[in-house]
Amino acid sequence: MALSALLSATAPAAAEPVLRIAMTAADIPTTTGLPNNGFEGMRFLGYPVFEGLVLWDIARTDRASALRPGLAERWEQAPDDAKTWIFHLRQGVRFHDGTAFDADAVIWNLDRFFRPDSPQYEPPAAGISRARAPLLASYRKIDPRTVAITSREPVAYFPYMVVYLLFTSPASFEAAGRDWARVATLPAAGTGPFRIARVQPREMVELARNGEYWDEAHRAQVEKVRLMPIPEANARIAALRAGQVDWIEAPAPDAIPSLRQAGFTVTTGSYPHIWPWLYNIGATGSPLKDVRVRQALNYCIDRDALVTLLNGTAEPAFGWLKRSDPNFGSPQNRYRLDPAKGRALLAEAGFGAGKPLTLRLMVSASGSGQMQPLPMNEFLQENLKQTCDVDVAIDVVEWQVLLNAMRATPDAPALRGATVLNISSTTSDVAVMARYFGSANIAPKGFNFAQWTDAGFDTAMADAARAPDSEAMDAAMRAGHERLVDDPPWLYVVHDLNPRAMSPRVKGYVSPESWFVDLTRISVP
Repeated sequence: MALSALLSATAPAAAEPVLRIAMTAADIPTTTGLPNNGFEGMRFLGYPVFEGLVLWDIARTDRASALRPGLAERWEQAPDDAKTWIFHLRQGVRFHDGTAFDADAVIWNLDRFFRPDSPQYEPPAAGISRARAPLLASYRKIDPRTVAITSREPVAYFPYMVVYLLFTSPASFEAAGRDWARVATLPAAGTGPFRIARVQPREMVELARNGEYWDEAHRAQVEKVRLMPIPEANARIAALRAGQVDWIEAPAPDAIPSLRQAGFTVTTGSYPHIWPWLYNIGATGSPLKDVRVRQALNYCIDRDALVTLLNGTAEPAFGWLKRSDPNFGSPQNRYRLDPAKGRALLAEAGFGAGKPLTLRLMVSASGSGQMQPLPMNEFLQENLKQTCDVDVAIDVVEWQVLLNAMRATPDAPALRGATVLNISSTTSDVAVMARYFGSANIAPKGFNFAQWTDAGFDTAMADAARAPDSEAMDAAMRAGHERLVDDPPWLYVVHDLNPRAMSPRVKGYVSPESWFVDLTRISVP
């Protein structure tokens, strides 16, 4: 959205009892009940409006977010079948349109995601859901308040997949004439603390407080939230300074000192997230098939200098997890800036001054968790040329195009010849680890874009799936992470610190150790 259009379309702050948020997305996330635009879509148009059987506990700031009961008040593995989980649904929950949430609504939504012959099947939402819950095999209604969901194999961390399956009122689909395109503007009804009040494609979505929200302790303080896509960082800052928005995602790092001096609040906080390059190992003739090349790149980049460029809003990444994480493990490779080691590994793989390594990198101009992708990638482009004589060509695309490319096969036209993608990732739990790196989840089936296979890693994930307790699961995660470092499918660059800037009128915000935020605590005058 152009800044001039934003300024003309938005009234002065004094007349607006609304929390106005500038997202990094180039368009509003989809509003049918399972948003696109990555986890920024889930952050603002996912959990605040549409909920799952399981939810994230985002009330804590002193530890990484864990799971909590959502539309299911409890769940357990079936005593006679380790592959089946029984979910006991919460009583008295209603969708925003007044219809009841019950087992029939659960089955209807699961058919929407997993049954292509159902009238309500929604291919875009199905693609996202299948990739996030790749082990789901079947489901059935036990009674009006109970459903069973079965995975393809026993998996102890299955609830960490279920948390991403969100539920929409079946009545929304019927009211729209069974047309998902019309559902998007009806708007659709969820069960969350906010309901969608108004949709203007490419401009904004307005949320209104759900005064009948089932969880009285988490009913929203603010009456309305307006979400606006403003993909360019300087435009977001200008809108904040002009009083046209109250909250911006990912402020440009060089503007942070002046924002603080002007009285704006700039928040940062550690959370489970990484900003990497994803190697296209599976592409025909890819130089990244050689593990020495993948390791070399991890020794060739100057992470500390990049953190300085970002004004301290990130920390160096030496693996998928932070080095301080108890599950980082003890890998053989301890990555750091070491050009001599990087060049030696490249030379062993057949690359050097006479035959430099050449990569084609696909990036977005903005997007969920992408921080400042253009200056960051331009820094890495120059850095790799200087340290290890690596040539990187940058191809800039829109954020959703990049996300779609991540689910493509290695030589697909959608990749436009890319050997590397820059897409950030949550690192919240072992289910995400398995989803991104397990050989069973190779794209386009799942999120393993790299087409990476490692027997040691797969063994560790199998151990995690059978883990009898949290200690055993942590041990399996450590073993798996050691393989991710020593046989890297990604270039590990930085873990960002989730910076955002806010007007002083925003009260009650807390920064949980999560990708997601609790909008219900926030108030504005």
